[in-house]
Amino acid sequence: MALKAVHVSDVPNLDQVPDNASLSLYSTRFPRGVEMGRGGAYRIPKFLVIGHRGHGMNVLQSSDKRMRAIKENSIASFNAASSFPIDFIEFDVQVTKDGCPVIFHDDVILSENNGTVFERRITELSLAEFLCYGPQSEPSKQGNTLLRKTKDGKILKWDVDTDDPLCTLQQAFQQVEPSLGFNIELKFDDHIVYQPDYLIHVIQAILQVVFEHAKDRAILFSTFQPDAALLVRKLQTTFPVFFLTNGGTEIYYDVRRNSLEEAIKLCLEGGLQGIVSEVKGVFRNPGAVTQSKEANLSFLTYGKLNNVPEAVYVQHLMGIDGVIVDLVREITEAVSEMIKPSEAGEEDGKLQAAAKPQFSERELAFLLKLIPELIQH
Repeated sequence: MALKAVHVSDVPNLDQVPDNASLSLYSTRFPRGVEMGRGGAYRIPKFLVIGHRGHGMNVLQSSDKRMRAIKENSIASFNAASSFPIDFIEFDVQVTKDGCPVIFHDDVILSENNGTVFERRITELSLAEFLCYGPQSEPSKQGNTLLRKTKDGKILKWDVDTDDPLCTLQQAFQQVEPSLGFNIELKFDDHIVYQPDYLIHVIQAILQVVFEHAKDRAILFSTFQPDAALLVRKLQTTFPVFFLTNGGTEIYYDVRRNSLEEAIKLCLEGGLQGIVSEVKGVFRNPGAVTQSKEANLSFLTYGKLNNVPEAVYVQHLMGIDGVIVDLVREITEAVSEMIKPSEAGEEDGKLQAAAKPQFSERELAFLLKLIPELIQH
């Protein structure tokens, strides 16, 4: 469905920023921090590893037990990820009908009662209703059974080895290791046309929590919703905003979502700081990385291939700034072996590689031509 364009020039900036709001864009985990340069460019001084939904997303039907280890998007998952040398965790934020930002990926939440499955949209629940699903913070309370629908329509019980209650954005700020950066994805339904007033309401509710609780934590925003990306940039200039895209691997009615070229165009027109693309889109169109760098845009990726160390290393060679991963332990170990700061690099942000596959420039050029062909078939 079409997404109605928002005239962001008509939207005022937030005039009141709390005194305790952080104006820093760095995490103590970075060697020299993340800096907002002149003209709003976002400088990332090292190759970032970002934990997807914390310690990794849940794939309930997977035979890989690692995909069912810890409840995704939970405090337990976030803090488990923090024990590894990652820079950020990525998580999804939606706003309940009573205006509270909560952390949950799916548009709807499923439960079962007496053999009947009930489905509720997150944004139509109150905070109290949302928190009633799954395990409860108070042991004496019994939460609603939590189910999940797979992409092929199967409904499964949300069983993981380490379960944890659902949580709010404020709880994440208060209970997660403070040196860990937050990549906050503003989550919207792909099939809904959102009016400007609603988008502004949601974004302002999220920004209020961020400015009140961020302190010195590194923050970056991202979203697949083009108008929301433009608005969050218009409503604040403290934290960087990245546009999420499938990179052309899926097609939408809104053309701004359908290619890396369109993503670059949106970023430049809206003053956004970077792109987060599905990694297959990058491998199909590696030239877009060069275009983004020439435009002073940062570039991150997500996707299943980011759980493969060799694919991560090739992206490092291509100039990608970081990867969002599910296998946090395995990829942080691989990155630490393949990509290590040189003594000089600690000063200027440059990186050298160690214990890594060796490619000549000619071999790398051939590889970058070959990968798009492999991805297409």
